[in-house]
Amino acid sequence: MATPARSQPPWKEPSSSAPSKLAVYNSLTRSKNAFVPIDPEKVTWYSCGPTVYDDAHLGHARNYVTNDILRRILKDYFGYNLQFVQNITDVDDKIILRGRQQHLLAQFRQKNPTITEEVVDTTSKAFDAYIKKNLPLLGSDLSPENFSKESSEKYASVIAGKALEGTGPPSDKEAKIKMHLRTAGSAATALLAPSKTSESDVAEFFAGAEDVLLPYLDSLYGSSIDANDHSVFTKLTQKYEGRFNEDMQALNVLAPDVVTRVTEYGKEIVDFVAKIESNKYAYATSDGSVYFDIDAFEKTEGNHYARLEPWNRGDKSLQADGEGALTKQSNEKRSDADFALWKSSKPGEPSWPSPWGPGRPGWHIECSAMASSVLGSRIDIHSGGIDLCFPHHDNELAQSEGYWCSSTGGHQWINYFLHMGHLSISGSKMSKSLKNFTTIREALSRGDYNARSLRIIFLLGGWHDGVEITDDLRKAGSSWESYVNNFFLKARDLEIHPSAESAGAGDAKVTESFEAAKEKVHNALADSFDTPAAMRAISSLITDYNSSGKSGLSDALTFDIARYITRIVRVFGLDGTTDLNDKSIGWSGIDIPAEAKEFVYAAARERDEIRQHAIAGDLSDDLLLSIISKDKPAQGQPAASLPYAEVLSTFQENLKGLAEKKASAKDFLALCDRLRDLDLWDLGIYLEDRENAPAMVRPVDAELRAARDQKEAIARQKREAKEKREREEAERKAKLAEQAKISHKDMFKSDEYSAWDADGMPTKDKEGNDVPKSKSKKLKKEWDRQKKLHEDYLAGASGSS
Repeated sequence: MATPARSQPPWKEPSSSAPSKLAVYNSLTRSKNAFVPIDPEKVTWYSCGPTVYDDAHLGHARNYVTNDILRRILKDYFGYNLQFVQNITDVDDKIILRGRQQHLLAQFRQKNPTITEEVVDTTSKAFDAYIKKNLPLLGSDLSPENFSKESSEKYASVIAGKALEGTGPPSDKEAKIKMHLRTAGSAATALLAPSKTSESDVAEFFAGAEDVLLPYLDSLYGSSIDANDHSVFTKLTQKYEGRFNEDMQALNVLAPDVVTRVTEYGKEIVDFVAKIESNKYAYATSDGSVYFDIDAFEKTEGNHYARLEPWNRGDKSLQADGEGALTKQSNEKRSDADFALWKSSKPGEPSWPSPWGPGRPGWHIECSAMASSVLGSRIDIHSGGIDLCFPHHDNELAQSEGYWCSSTGGHQWINYFLHMGHLSISGSKMSKSLKNFTTIREALSRGDYNARSLRIIFLLGGWHDGVEITDDLRKAGSSWESYVNNFFLKARDLEIHPSAESAGAGDAKVTESFEAAKEKVHNALADSFDTPAAMRAISSLITDYNSSGKSGLSDALTFDIARYITRIVRVFGLDGTTDLNDKSIGWSGIDIPAEAKEFVYAAARERDEIRQHAIAGDLSDDLLLSIISKDKPAQGQPAASLPYAEVLSTFQENLKGLAEKKASAKDFLALCDRLRDLDLWDLGIYLEDRENAPAMVRPVDAELRAARDQKEAIARQKREAKEKREREEAERKAKLAEQAKISHKDMFKSDEYSAWDADGMPTKDKEGNDVPKSKSKKLKKEWDRQKKLHEDYLAGASGSS
């Protein structure tokens, strides 16, 4: 067995009594297998790419980013030479349907630039058809006016988050009902809108009614689309392929070495189907379709169908989903499980010439033909989302092995299947069909995630396992990123402020931790790309480094550790497009702008010295001038440098101004705080003060902003609490002042009593009964207090007059 060719890693691999061998979890065997490429000089890899009819969502990001992580580890850590091929599905049932619907809606809108009676009538019929098909509990003659009331009653359990029947938890069925309720509700709102005259009204109407109009217009006019006019569909696919590529670039996903598109492989696909048919593993039907014959395939010794998920081979819903929404059940199929290799095109569907008549590829055949055309009869790795196991990848396997196998059968087309686990957010799986997804570009533009933070979350979860994004996982990802970020900042600061030459006494213990961490990382990655374990090993190494006290470590050891961690995070794709061989420490985001450095570092140096002498109480005018004379003020600087140069210049002028006023040390320290907390902070730079060390210059990041926001929130709460106390005290005093104006002799003269003595003390209650002695005592105490209060008031009023 040949040994895989690998490039020599730039660092020494950790020694071990039992060196790890790379093993990968293989969906074909449902176990971990030693990774041995077919050709030791090149690993071949085919990845199922996107079906481009809509924007990619975070569930897609999970698949493609995780796929990218494995690819990078295999290439950049283990040193394999890869040929990575990814397809673009630019024709299938979903694309045909979506492209046709969008085309017809555009025509409808062009024909009806205003909301006429015809538009309202068509939309009303579309609304009725949508409800009849998707919300059967509602009446078929339901009016938009009654939709809200009727749907709230008939689907109350679903709206309340329960199963339709009212028992058990909700499922995808209930999620779809909710989606249909939203769609119908939106259309009802559009139909009930009082005004439909302005341009914005028209746009709002169609936005609300679009999802009921699309299927309805397609049912009326879909079959009229010219099958030879592929632009109806390519207009859609080209748009979303471009947007997909933009999303992948934004997520730092490496571009494929080869991209294949279904529409560019028409001849190869037809030839592929014809070869399977000639091998007796496929048959044509009278309508011009071709089906794979599972029974004939399995009769050949060594051939097996549904090798990935044999337990699903009889699942009719999965089979139907694999055949596509536009596929009609043929009574000429030899078995319900047989699947389409080539579909005869019906009216309104694009077509290509073939020996069986005008038609189009089945969903599964495209990958088999394109992968085989580029990579040949045997491929090392095939990857995709775990939902593709059956029927898509199982059908790919069968038809490809039916194409390549000899009469004896048993051809092995793929050696390793890698399937990425699902993504769910707080328990909900994202799905285009359920319209419950967040697109990648939405998530990035809102700042929910960035390329690094999302990738860290995926790295913290096993690639083959499902990942549920919870608040705890997001916090764990943010904490890991901050931990590594702060370590990089310390290492970079050492480059500017080196340690004393005597440092290094504590190297031995940290070196031991370093070697152990490298071994842990290596063994984790060799154990089927166990990135969670590798991430923990990096965190532990930083913890051991921080716990060492650092002052006893040599700078050289710190730099070695920092460069190692830098390389690993680059291997994981956490540092943009930075070259792996770049010797710099850290990742993007830990450095201030190049145009700021000259002036910010000068301001930081001056500030450090000013603070030191102000605290010591020996800041003389001469000393101050000698400190600030080392750096020039802003004069003739490039435009990009001006804001930073002006901060330095202003700081120096303000220092001179304080010196002229003979200001106190407290004033100098306050100016230093202003430079840190306002002037530089507003430019995105922070000076982190440290004991017995120069201030660390660092960019303002999310962690610092969060800390400042929390600090300001606490200060605001204290301020508001104080203001409340002062307000309540003022109100109490004002109330007391008003009360003091009342004479003690008049205070009890109310309807509650009917008789009083000469001092105004009550003697009879309102019914004429004597006031009880116990109550009289209590009233006398109140009377005494009021007497003193009133007499003090009178004395004060007399004194001020």
